[in-house]
Amino acid sequence: MNTEHLNETKLEREEIYQGRILHIQKDTVQLEDGSQAIREVVRHPGGVCILALTDQEEVLFVKQFRYPHDTVTIEIPAGKLEYGEDHEACGKRELLEECGCTAEEFTYMGRVFPTPAYCSEVIHIYLAKKLHYTKQSLDQDEFLDVEKMPFDQAVQMVLDDQFPDAKTQVAILRYAVMKKRNG
Repeated sequence: MNTEHLNETKLEREEIYQGRILHIQKDTVQLEDGSQAIREVVRHPGGVCILALTDQEEVLFVKQFRYPHDTVTIEIPAGKLEYGEDHEACGKRELLEECGCTAEEFTYMGRVFPTPAYCSEVIHIYLAKKLHYTKQSLDQDEFLDVEKMPFDQAVQMVLDDQFPDAKTQVAILRYAVMKKRNG
C-alpha cells in the first residue's frame, strides 16, 4: 500500500515552550496538494505501562490523583521515559517504584499512540508475571494506592466504561485477546 503521497513536509518550526517534560512546537508544513498548514505538536518522551498479573490472575492497579482531570483514577502502573531511556528498563523501574515488585517474566506487548493528532507520545505496553514483592519506593511528589482485582473483573470494567485511562484499556483488552488466542 503506497501512502507516501500522504506525507507532510516541514517547512518551518517555531519553539513555543520548553518545559521539564513537554516541548511545544508550531510547524508550518506543505501538504500533498502544495498548500500549507500549521501543525501544533506537543513533544513528549513517551512512557511505559505494565499489566502486572499475580499467580491468581489478579491485576495490580494504582489509584492516584490526576491533576488535568481533577479526579482520582485507577490505572495500571506506568511511568514517563527519560529522553533516550530504554523502555523495558523504565517499565521494570516503574513496577518496582509504584507497586514494590519485580517480575520473572516481562514481555513486550506493543505500543500505542495515545493522542496522535497533536502529541508525539508513545506508550510501550508490558506484561509482568511471576511477581516478587519487595518495598515500594515512590518519587518524592508521588502518592498512590495499590490494589488487586481479578482479571475477568478488570475486563468487564473496561467494557462498562469504568477505566477512562486509555493505556489501561488497551493493555487489558490486548491481553484478553492474547489469552483467547492461546486458549
